[in-house]
Amino acid sequence: MTAINTIIFDLGNVLIDWNPRHVFNNTYFESPEKREYFFSNICTMDWNEEQDAGRSIVVATQELIEKFPDWEQPIRDYYGRWTEMLGGPIKESVEILGELKESAKYKLYALTNWQAGLFDIALVRYDFLHWFDGRVVSGEEKIRKPFPEFYQRLLDRYNVNPAEALFIDDSLRNIKAAEAMGINSIHFNSPELLRSELKSLQVL
Repeated sequence: MTAINTIIFDLGNVLIDWNPRHVFNNTYFESPEKREYFFSNICTMDWNEEQDAGRSIVVATQELIEKFPDWEQPIRDYYGRWTEMLGGPIKESVEILGELKESAKYKLYALTNWQAGLFDIALVRYDFLHWFDGRVVSGEEKIRKPFPEFYQRLLDRYNVNPAEALFIDDSLRNIKAAEAMGINSIHFNSPELLRSELKSLQVL
């Protein structure tokens, strides 16, 4: 493998705990079955990704309420209580990012599927998001992972050679897309495993 000089981080569930179930927890709905129906058929991950790719959260919410009027309150709560979905930094992962930054050996970038306005909240809340040398946010670009064009924007914008880059993401789908473009990748499962893999690659 070519020597790594660039590390590209996903953000959600790599550096920041994000989970709608922080809001839609065991007590939100009358039953677990109703909650699973909500996630599987109404506010789905595919629907959420449309907003990540630039669709208005206002338009998305109103259209879903018109389609599922009996579910109006949970639909409104999806973005109305969005900040409660942020569980905070994943401390050990942020420590790894800090060590990489302190080493000054690598260019560090963020490549994230995130709705633009909501990402601004994260920028205010989490100082470590300002440690990167650059970032590419799906909501600003109107395209998202796993589409190759999204990865290519980061490569082009920051003059990154994919063979010299390492991409870290918790989604296997996104990892496979990066690898198809010749970007070395680590499928994130835990900070402990990430640290071990970075050490095995002699990055840490």
